[in-house]
Amino acid sequence: MQLPNGYSDVPDGKIAAVVTHLEMTARPADAGLEGPWMLRREQAPDLDWYRDLHRRVGEDWLWLSRQQLGDAALAAIIRSPLVEVYALVHERHDEGLLELDFRNSGDCEVVYFGVTEKLFGRGAGRWLINQALERAWSHPINRVWLHTCTLDHPAALAFYQRAGFRPFRRQVEVTDDPRLTGAVPRTAARHVPIIG
Repeated sequence: MQLPNGYSDVPDGKIAAVVTHLEMTARPADAGLEGPWMLRREQAPDLDWYRDLHRRVGEDWLWLSRQQLGDAALAAIIRSPLVEVYALVHERHDEGLLELDFRNSGDCEVVYFGVTEKLFGRGAGRWLINQALERAWSHPINRVWLHTCTLDHPAALAFYQRAGFRPFRRQVEVTDDPRLTGAVPRTAARHVPIIG
């Protein structure tokens, strides 16, 4: 279904986001991989550890899909031999999450990428995307892709484009507002008004 031109109502209790899919089809020039951070791969991520880091990085951007999965479904994804989960470590604390999915042959999807608010504005995001691209392109792939949306950090789309990604698809996603269902605190995502 295509949305008509003009405004479309979003029902009370729902949120809407414009999702932009971006891709990179050639390995970029080598970028800086040095910084005061470390990247640690979790070979078989502990589910509580993963959910905690995922929540700390993504709660204000309403990342929910993984938080709502049962243990078996979450373990099947993040412990797959074709999925790589990393923590960005800062001063011996896990402050960033990177998840690369190679399950679709020839592709690497950057499924989750972000740092905690503690590292905003310190270059950690740029360092982490450089690490992500280095690891992704070390596999025999044809493209790296990801998506971001209007619920994410306001600088996310421009950040990915500066890193070399180009938009190739746009969608509108409507879903229940997780602050009204109790999935996240009502204080999360203050940049998105609650209606309902």
